[in-house]
Amino acid sequence: MRFYSIPMRTSYRGLQRRQGVLFQGPAGWGEFSPFAGYGPRESARWLAAAMEAAQGSWPPRRRDWIPVNVTIPAVPPAQAHAMTKASGCRTAKVKVAERGQCDADDIARVEAVRAALGSAGRVRIDVNGAWDVDHARRMIRDLSRFDLEYVEQPCGTLEELAHVRRMVDVPIAADESIRRAEDPLRVRAAGAADIVVLKAQPLGGVMMALRVAEACGLPAVVSSAVETSVGLAAGLALAAALPDLPYACGLATLALLEGDVVDDPLLPVGGQIQVRRPDLDEETFRPYEIESPAWRRRTAEAQALLDAPPMSKAVLQ
Repeated sequence: MRFYSIPMRTSYRGLQRRQGVLFQGPAGWGEFSPFAGYGPRESARWLAAAMEAAQGSWPPRRRDWIPVNVTIPAVPPAQAHAMTKASGCRTAKVKVAERGQCDADDIARVEAVRAALGSAGRVRIDVNGAWDVDHARRMIRDLSRFDLEYVEQPCGTLEELAHVRRMVDVPIAADESIRRAEDPLRVRAAGAADIVVLKAQPLGGVMMALRVAEACGLPAVVSSAVETSVGLAAGLALAAALPDLPYACGLATLALLEGDVVDDPLLPVGGQIQVRRPDLDEETFRPYEIESPAWRRRTAEAQALLDAPPMSKAVLQ
């Protein structure tokens, strides 16, 4: 069990550093990095994903390269424009509704990203459930002049998502409603989304995420949880295994970190990332390795709630 702490290039959802745990098993390395607000029950799914990566096997791939979007944090317009241009991606996901900012900040940021991509590029926004129904309706209609591909999680509840979906013409994607709900399949039953966002760690691994995608029966976008390349490899495996992949995936998030734990990081080339699985590199990892009783405790609490057989001693050491 190895612990890491890597600085963020820009504050992202309040994060200044990304931290987590890496496990090595017979199949390779796995990552366990639930966000700070996740309790043991939710974190157990993240640990199951790490176990699957370290001990199990991922499904056969249907494609070798995954198209990806650049993720633009809640930064000023000029910086958003520069990040979009530098990424080489033709799709951008723009974070909006940052605490302490206003609607005008969001509009200016989205406008800058649209200008950087040109008319042929695709722009999607991510609200992280921060708007109420009226706010969502007004802002989506206002931002629709930038030809939005879709809006990700505009409101917090399924009922609100369903209500907004009936009021606007822009497709709605569900993220938190999938990865944090006890029953992610309720999204389809509630008519709350046109698209589902799948993240391997929060859903319990690649195989579980594939089952969720099949049961939902909606187009899927695979996204990351701002992991190192170890965690991103699971997301790529998921995207590579889906029967259809109609949208660019949110797996180009390594650019948000100051460093990585491998010497051949999973970065996009021409707006795509090759499906592969890099190994931890000791020299690259060394500056970011920490000892963390808190992460040992979180791992143990999540392990206690897993229904699957416990991890082998070789992995937990």
